[in-house]
Amino acid sequence: MKSHLVKYGLLLGVICFTFSCKQAYNTANQFMNSFGFEKLVKRFEGPERDVYQQPQKVLNYIGNVKGQKIMDIGAGTGYFTFKLVDAGAKMIAADVDDRFLNFIKEKMDSLSFSSEQIELRKVPYDDPLLKNGEVDQVLIVNTYHHIEDRSAYFSKVKKGLKPGGRLIVIDFIKKDLPIGPPIKHKVSTDEVIEELKISGFENFTVESSLLEYQYIVVAE
Repeated sequence: MKSHLVKYGLLLGVICFTFSCKQAYNTANQFMNSFGFEKLVKRFEGPERDVYQQPQKVLNYIGNVKGQKIMDIGAGTGYFTFKLVDAGAKMIAADVDDRFLNFIKEKMDSLSFSSEQIELRKVPYDDPLLKNGEVDQVLIVNTYHHIEDRSAYFSKVKKGLKPGGRLIVIDFIKKDLPIGPPIKHKVSTDEVIEELKISGFENFTVESSLLEYQYIVVAE
């Protein structure tokens, strides 16, 4: 199990839910295609991910989302999107890759979810395409460290939040780990906070003990 988790984590760290700056995405896209889309879906949705991601712990930490509108940036296969819908949220699943958006759409249909519950939104690399004050929360998992010009990007995220809304960043701890990208690509919590301050966020909460390999930064 450990060897499978290591291999899976390294792959996921490179792919980062298919969301990155253009050059990095092109490299990751070639890498993904070498594995085949179906195999990637199994890795994104498989039990190996549950082992380290601990989704129920994350949902408990996020708290009550009933009636809220939330954007999942770099939604991938909708790993968190569907869990948050089940918890009562209305979701915007945002991704740069049509294949993953199509996968979410097929899963929506099979589970009888409507477009009112999950909106699919194809986004460019440099813009979440949020309207001013559109969402209550934005979630970005294992994707923050691959966005180029993050302060500019997240200033757009900030404008897309309703008053009192928050951004939740979940990413890999900046140290050598058995999963995730190489340490040189990781971003520390201090770096996240400094970049998000430039974006206009003022209040921060850091949770670094809930998950074994990831931190959570909540910015408001």
